[in-house]
Amino acid sequence: MKLINLIKAIIGSEAKHCTAIIVAAGSGSRMNKNGVTKQMITLAGIPIVVRSILAFEKCKKIKDIIIVAREDEKDIYKEFIKTYSLKKIKTVTTGGKTRQESVLNGFKKISDKCDFVAIHDAARCLITPENIEKVIDHAERFCAATAAVPVKDTIKIADEKGFISSTPQRSRVWAAQTPQIFDTDLYRAAAFYAIEKGFEATDDNSLVENLGRKVSLVDCGYENIKITTEEDLYIAENILRNRSKADG
Repeated sequence: MKLINLIKAIIGSEAKHCTAIIVAAGSGSRMNKNGVTKQMITLAGIPIVVRSILAFEKCKKIKDIIIVAREDEKDIYKEFIKTYSLKKIKTVTTGGKTRQESVLNGFKKISDKCDFVAIHDAARCLITPENIEKVIDHAERFCAATAAVPVKDTIKIADEKGFISSTPQRSRVWAAQTPQIFDTDLYRAAAFYAIEKGFEATDDNSLVENLGRKVSLVDCGYENIKITTEEDLYIAENILRNRSKADG
């Protein structure tokens, strides 16, 4: 038996190549502070986008990272790479007119060796390396997986006049988060099928669902919030303080 085959027999199959696409091309109009976009606002001294990048840097299953940025912010990532010793950033590309276009711009930069893509909103900067790995594990098993969390509230479906139309069973309702991780070939098929059909999705899971494929839900907890408002910043700061205390 060749050495490489012996190693594979001992440790299992060869590690998959997973590329993270971090989407940071929005304006964050709801909390644009003095001309500083949401992803560049500092949270406990570190820019929001950098906190997201660092989580993927620390995840052993992530091979490389592609940043999708605003054109006027691309150069600042050179400084981030130096300041925070970022090793996995492969390229920084420009976003599109919509989130869907922005992700596709990033997807076009992946390596031919890429087996899985992990698409993540920069504003979810409290994601942990451990939870990223959990979602990757599910994606490797099911080809498509997403960070998510069971909803706490009873959800109502409204009709066009603003009245309750129906009430879904709460135990089956989840809020989708990111990262959303897919087999590369599956995501490619889903993305280009959406273009062909003129399908506009609110997240990447929807693209894959539109192909009739199932996406595995992975509970990543209630701390994986998306920074959208000033209130979210205060919540995030409190979460970081609690994590710091827990770490001693």
